[in-house]
Amino acid sequence: MTWSHPRGIGPLLACSRLWREKTGVEITWDKCSLQDFEAYPVEALARRYDLIVIDHAHVGQITGCLAPFVAFDAARDLARGSVGLSYLSYAWQGRQWALPIDAAAQVQAFRPDLIAAPLKLRDEAVALARAGAVLCPMRSPHSLMVLYMLTGNLGRACAVEGPDLVDAEAGAEAGAEAFERMHELMALVDPRSFAMDPIDALEAIADAKSRFVCAPLIFGYANYAADGFRARRIRFADIPALGSHGPVGSALGGTGIAVSALRPGGKAAADFAWWVASAEVQAGLYASSGGQPAHAAAWDSDANAPVADFYRATRRTLEGAWLRRAMMATCRSKTPRPAC
Repeated sequence: MTWSHPRGIGPLLACSRLWREKTGVEITWDKCSLQDFEAYPVEALARRYDLIVIDHAHVGQITGCLAPFVAFDAARDLARGSVGLSYLSYAWQGRQWALPIDAAAQVQAFRPDLIAAPLKLRDEAVALARAGAVLCPMRSPHSLMVLYMLTGNLGRACAVEGPDLVDAEAGAEAGAEAFERMHELMALVDPRSFAMDPIDALEAIADAKSRFVCAPLIFGYANYAADGFRARRIRFADIPALGSHGPVGSALGGTGIAVSALRPGGKAAADFAWWVASAEVQAGLYASSGGQPAHAAAWDSDANAPVADFYRATRRTLEGAWLRRAMMATCRSKTPRPAC
């Protein structure tokens, strides 16, 4: 099971065809909407599917339904090669529950034919919003992701443990400022934003007659940067900064491929998962088939050319993204990050 957008289903269909040629093992994929993907219980999927594409936020739903990955040498290489915290985002309680195949974070989307350059500061986004030219997807859970990003960009990321979202002593002031800034921007964006997920917003911006020139906080989709994917091409860039830390604090997204512990195809499923997450496949067939790879081998490669330098243009934001679990201390990147 995966999600129905070309970024979610396209590369897995292509990779599965090649896998069948190489191994004789046939993999059949079902797909669901982005909303169902974000909300459907993992355990229910694990009872029906050998391979499941999950969001890292689903790791908390493991409850014995996923099989951990234990190939130590391959795991070490993949951990070193993954972009930002993508690999670590699927680790929980000392075990690895999925392998990253897709990397994403909130970045900036803009129409290069309608705006000369990406925004650098959040105040520029407010000015454009006053002119009625900004969308910001706010359909749940993306409204929460916006608050996460604004708080993190101020240097006081939201808590990942305990009862309080914002630490009362260390982060209350930053949390209040982030909420006020969020309220200011959301009072100005087009009201349709509140019923939109990122796909909805990107579809609206890419329309040939669109009056929207920018989405300053939106999960990136490299597909929309490809020539001919939609009526108008969208480019992507780092998020416009609110605080003094630069483009950091964006909420990490992306997907990983997991193996059911409740079905008999575990070994064959795991073999495919390791292969599709590998550097060679991610930088090659996965990227060229409409995927948005999680491996740095792809982000540094010629995969940038068809998508208007999407990976290089958003790399700082991805490397500075905040993980919705207490793992920031283990981050390998030298990019400054807000504290946990």
